[in-house]
Amino acid sequence: MKIVIGGQVEKKEIEKLVKSINPAIETVIKSDLDAAMAIKTGKADYYLGACHTGGGGALAMAITLLGGDLCQTVSMPGKKPNESAIFKAVESGKKAYGFTGDHMETAVPMILKALEQNKG
Repeated sequence: MKIVIGGQVEKKEIEKLVKSINPAIETVIKSDLDAAMAIKTGKADYYLGACHTGGGGALAMAITLLGGDLCQTVSMPGKKPNESAIFKAVESGKKAYGFTGDHMETAVPMILKALEQNKG
């Protein structure tokens, strides 16, 4: 699995967190445009991004290039990540996930768990 990391905040921290959960996942930090293009062209499987709102800077370019149907805001200020909603998003084929930087340590493990369990 290859994950590109974009968004406006916490990129290096997100990459470290992904690697600490599953070192076998290939990660690349990119600009938002390059990260979304990597998904669009099939050079990466999934996109993770954080910003202060969870959907603005984290997903704006992904929504523009991939369309809203492939993107999911996982958390926003005052709204923590919800595991069942994340599983539903993964099952429905979403490729790009945005969340607030302060929810990173909750959102990323939930997203990775859902992606892993949905592989079959």
